[in-house]
Amino acid sequence: RSASHASPNIVRWLSSKSLADEKIEDITELYATARDEFEMAMEETEKMTVYAEEDRKAAREELDKVQEAYRSIVDGPDQQLAEEVQRRIGQRIRELEQGVAAMEELAQNQD
Repeated sequence: RSASHASPNIVRWLSSKSLADEKIEDITELYATARDEFEMAMEETEKMTVYAEEDRKAAREELDKVQEAYRSIVDGPDQQLAEEVQRRIGQRIRELEQGVAAMEELAQNQD
């Protein structure tokens, strides 16, 4: 049998798998940018520099982009895709959310 005669379940699994990889790659790119912004903002916040507020704003904006991309998948119609994305990158996103929240709290306590 050739690949064109694969059962529909196999074809669906293969296409879902590559779609999951593609979506995870997209979110991971956004995550990397957000993580970099967070690390810079945290450093500036801890040092209480004049750049801290703008860096926190940039970190929050990048986190919002990650959350939007992540939620569009997790809350989307493809439950199998949602579960795969949650399983593979959900924890990292939650950790970044917690880090940004802690940084914002630290900044409020510095005022």
